[in-house]
Amino acid sequence: MCTVFPLGRTFPTVDPRTGEVIARVAEGDAEDINRAVAAARRAFDEGPWPRMTAYERCRVLLRFADLIEQHNDEIAALESWDGGKPLEQSAGAEVPMAARCMRYYAGWADKIHGMVVPADGPHHVQVLREPIGVAGQIIPWNFPLLMFAWKVGPALACGNAVVLKTAEQTPLSALYVASLLHEAGLPEGVLNVVPGFGPTAGAALCSHMGVDKLAFTGSTGTGKIILELAARSNLKPVTLELGGKSPFIVMDDADVDQAVELAHRAIFFNQGQCCCAGSRTFVHESVYDEFVEKSKARAQRRVVGDPFKKGVEQGPQIDGQQFKKILGYVKSGVDSGATLVTGGDRLGSRGFYVQPTVFADVEDEMKIAKEEIFGPIQSILKFRDVGEVVRRANATQYGLAAGVFTGSLDTANAVARALRVGTVWVNCYDVFDAAIPFGGYKMSGVGREKGPYSLGNYLQTKAVVAPLRDPAWL
Repeated sequence: MCTVFPLGRTFPTVDPRTGEVIARVAEGDAEDINRAVAAARRAFDEGPWPRMTAYERCRVLLRFADLIEQHNDEIAALESWDGGKPLEQSAGAEVPMAARCMRYYAGWADKIHGMVVPADGPHHVQVLREPIGVAGQIIPWNFPLLMFAWKVGPALACGNAVVLKTAEQTPLSALYVASLLHEAGLPEGVLNVVPGFGPTAGAALCSHMGVDKLAFTGSTGTGKIILELAARSNLKPVTLELGGKSPFIVMDDADVDQAVELAHRAIFFNQGQCCCAGSRTFVHESVYDEFVEKSKARAQRRVVGDPFKKGVEQGPQIDGQQFKKILGYVKSGVDSGATLVTGGDRLGSRGFYVQPTVFADVEDEMKIAKEEIFGPIQSILKFRDVGEVVRRANATQYGLAAGVFTGSLDTANAVARALRVGTVWVNCYDVFDAAIPFGGYKMSGVGREKGPYSLGNYLQTKAVVAPLRDPAWL
């Protein structure tokens, strides 16, 4: 079964539509992390999960995917209630994508294998791929369900045990789907979910000597702390998917109407609370004015409101802290000389709603062009030629993703290869698939998630060498 900790203190999880408390959730601390790691350690060192056949593990994960689909409505409601995202997005995209991700890694479970390699002499050499052990995982608040699947899926497929800390803002969907994994047949102690806060539960998990591996999605600042804690403890390997300031580049040959719509979705999707949001919209000078006017009109048409209502495109921001931070960036943009084209204020008097906001005449040195805002603010910058825009797009500490909108295949290929980012979307954006790797260059992270690339995060490589006596062949 799944072990869910703890049972002591509680903290509130809040409905961002109203600011009212949804429920009080058990608050984990260092002692609860110790208990969770001990349970995971026993499950890995002594339990059946890593000793099952890979096909048996595959079947458990497939049953889990079926249960996710069967409970689509409940999971989607929790995801939207706790996080403020439109229900149509949760139910129509994110829950199905989580199920697809689990099926993808279920399919990998019995295809992880080593090899026999030839040596320069009479030796039999096996290269084994073994589960790494106990994986500590910390997921963010903006996509809690998907990040659960991205991390838990490959870890379990490889035969590991997991201790997972949820984000304190959005613990509900992870707790619910963990119970479904229990129902699917996951053995005792293999998955341990600990709701709690970063400085207490998170720090204890990262520093724990009984944890063999860490994976984290969140801010770059927190990622640095996690690396330090891992190094100071047992030098456990760390996978990080961190922040971004992704460029969305519109060339002079672009269909402006299509580019406007794509750029709009690239920044405003999920209330702008997306690490790979296209938050620097670079537009060629020849189409700049037209693009700005049409972006203004599209932002003003964006439907903002209760995420449970049909047709709503944008719900509230996650909480009051993020709400205030976003409005602070609006003020910074105005103070630095950018042109506020539309939006820039709260919407309504209740909850954490922010108007879709568009800035024009944005310069590279402005805070709104340099720092990750994580909100519904589009910053539109002007450029003259390909060489200039590539140089400016790369002039950032981040390197998570980018978009290129052009009618020229040669331009698309040239720019895609020149951009120092982990994902380049050409004439599309935010296209995710279980098989497509995701991660960043520079301070956007370490390693990759999804696809077969994620499996290596949860495996050790062991060489076994034995002499051969009078071999018939080498």
